[in-house]
Order: sequence, then structure tokens, then C-alpha cells
Amino acid sequence: MWTIPKPKYRNALSEEGDITVNIGGVRVVLFGDDLRRYPESRLAELSSCSAQNSELISTLCDDFDPLRGEFYFDRDPDSFKCIIDVYYFDEIHIKTGICPICFIKEMEFWKIDQSVLDECCKSYLSEKEEELNEIASKVKAILEDLDMDQCITRTQRYQRSLWRLMEKPDSSLPARFIAITSFLSILVSAVVMCVSTIPELQVANAEGKLVEHPTMEAIETVCMLWFTVEFVLRLVSSPNKWRFALSIMNIIDFMVIMPFYVVLSLTLLGTTSMMELVNVQQAVQALRIMRIARIFKLARHSSGLQTLTYALKRSLKELGLLLMYMGVGIFVFSALAYTLEQSHPETLFRSIPQSFWWAIITMTTVGYGDIYPKTPLGKCNAAVSFLCGVIAIALPIHPIINNFVVFYNKQKVLETAAKHEVELMELKSDEEARKKSQE
Repeated sequence: MWTIPKPKYRNALSEEGDITVNIGGVRVVLFGDDLRRYPESRLAELSSCSAQNSELISTLCDDFDPLRGEFYFDRDPDSFKCIIDVYYFDEIHIKTGICPICFIKEMEFWKIDQSVLDECCKSYLSEKEEELNEIASKVKAILEDLDMDQCITRTQRYQRSLWRLMEKPDSSLPARFIAITSFLSILVSAVVMCVSTIPELQVANAEGKLVEHPTMEAIETVCMLWFTVEFVLRLVSSPNKWRFALSIMNIIDFMVIMPFYVVLSLTLLGTTSMMELVNVQQAVQALRIMRIARIFKLARHSSGLQTLTYALKRSLKELGLLLMYMGVGIFVFSALAYTLEQSHPETLFRSIPQSFWWAIITMTTVGYGDIYPKTPLGKCNAAVSFLCGVIAIALPIHPIINNFVVFYNKQKVLETAAKHEVELMELKSDEEARKKSQE
């Protein structure tokens, strides 16, 4: 860096505080009146500092050209074009193509507070920060898998190995085999549950009632034993038991397993007279119906179902608008249908609450035909309700599909970025190890 003679500063700093800066090769003249609007910023300090304070000026800029009277900054000129907007418009917009995280670092360098960012840019910045946090969490998960051998005790190494075996299908061939076995068990259990309700495949018990075939029960028992072992192993190997217990998918797993053992307990421990009680039979039947929850276990092994679930969460606003629109339409058209159909002697609309069912199946374009209007005005009301239902269903479809595509592509990008980040970290560690070996 050149030695900055004190007299030269008088050429660069005018009495009005106007300064000339060179940002990465782009020359800009800034007026002191504008810079003083934000007195705590770097440029305002440079404009208002004393000409004799050479040490302070040298700390505010990267270099100084005494011949041209320019202060040089080795910064991004495109970002600086956005920065200087705050002196003229009291707000900053992040232009397209500029990394928002890098731009925040630029704002910190120029000592500009983030509160001057426009609301649209703040939301964009928060979205990028969330993406970085997701990448960091994915990188952390990958590094935890790679650092398995660095566990303190042998028990921790066994626990981590078991966790990878049960939760990371891509970690090894046995883990992939377990994932495939679990997936097939879910399909077999669901098929058996459906097939066992076919009367031709059922058998009569001692009381002459049709019950499940013993073969179906045996297959069901084997599947439930597998689900139980899988759940217990995942619980034992989980590094965070509390988070494991509060996970939605783990709650579904517990709901799948629990009815089997409750029914088995009632069958083995309960007496014959007790099992004949209506309440107990209804409880057993309800627990058997809960077995349908096992189909949700497929989401654990399907990234597409997981993406669909997250996309629906992102579309709660659109779904809420749809439900509100449908609710208003159902109330209005059912009330109109009841009023218009009262003149017909054989009307099927006995009350407004009963008409809700007709409005629901009409607006959702189902139309069972069990309730239908018979008067001309009632038919016109039905036609209008049908058209409104089609519009209500069609409007939120595009935003929901768009959210699904955006989230799916985002997950792919985040996974690729996380893997790339891990590869860079490995290259840096290898390079550092090589340098140490050479020393």
C-alpha cells in the first residue's frame, strides 16, 4: 500500500464532504449531503473525517490514489450499485444474480443496517438462510455417518452402526436389504388385511361366525413381529429418544403395532363371557380398523410421498381458501335448494342440514343421485352450484402443483449442495494433511 501524504487528502476530501471512490474499477462520485443521511456508514465516516487523520482514512479504504484523488475499495461493484441506493431512496433492493448472503456481508462492510432492506428482499434473504440451514443440517448428518468410528465408547459405535442400518438404506447393502424387507412387509400386511375380509376366504368358528383364515392370521402375525422388532431396534439405536418419540412417522408406527397386541391381550386374558360383551367386541373391531394406519408407513420409504406431504404443508393457505370457499358455497346453495324445493310435494330436501349432503356431493362433482332437485328453479340452483364447485376445485390446483415441483427441485438441489460441501471439506482436510506430512 502506498504511503499517503497528508496534503493529498485535501484534494480528495472537499469542504462539502464530496468524495470520489473506485469500487473494483468503477469510479463513482458521491456527495457529502447524501452520505451524511447515514452518518454511521463507512462512506459517511470517510466523508466527514479530518484531512489530517491519515490513520483513520487508511483503515476505511483499501488504497488511495494521490494523483487522481480516488479512494479504492476492492469490493463487488454490482453490489455497491445496490448499496448506494440507501443514500438516495432510504431502502435497498437485492438485484437478480447477487447472492443474498454475500450481499449481507457487503452491507456489513459498508456499515449499513439490514433494516433498510425492502420487505421482499428480507423474505428472499430469510428463504436463502433457511436453505443454508437445511444444507448445514444435511452436511451434519453426512458427517455424523462418516465420523462413526470416532465415537468415544464401543457402545456408541454399536448404537451408531445399528442406527445407520435401520435408518440409512444407502449406507450399506444390509441396510438396503432391511429397507426392502420393511417395504415388502408393509405391502404384504396391507394386502392380507384387505383379502382377509373376503367372505369366500374366511372360515367359520365354533359359533358359526365368519372369521379370518388361520393362514392370513399367521402372515399377519409374522408381519407384526417384524414391525415390532424394527420399531424396538430403531428406538434403542436412536441418538435422541425424545425426538424419536415425538416424530409423526414413529407415532404412526406405534399405532400400527399397538392394536395387534391389545387384541391379542384381550383374546388371551379375557374370558369367553367377557369377549362376548358388546363394548369389548366394538373395541376389538375399532382396534382392528386402526391397522389401516400401516399404509402410511410407506412414506418412510418413499421420497415422493414425503415431498407430497411437505408440499401440502406449504399449500395450507390455498387449501384453507378452498375449504372456506366450499363451506360458504355449501351453506348458500343448500339453503337455496331447501327453499326452492318446498313447493314440490315430493321434495327430498327435508331440512337445511340434510341439504348439506346434497350441496357437498354436487359442488365436488360426485353426484350420487340419492338427493336431487325436482323443480325448475331448484335445477337452476344445482347447475350454478355445480359450476361454482368446478371453479373452486380448479383454482388452487396450480399453486399446489407448483409448490410440489418447487419443493421437489429444491430438495434435489439441497442434497447435491450438501454432498458437494462434504466433498470440499474432504479435499481441504486431505490438503491440510498433505501439508503437515510435507512439513
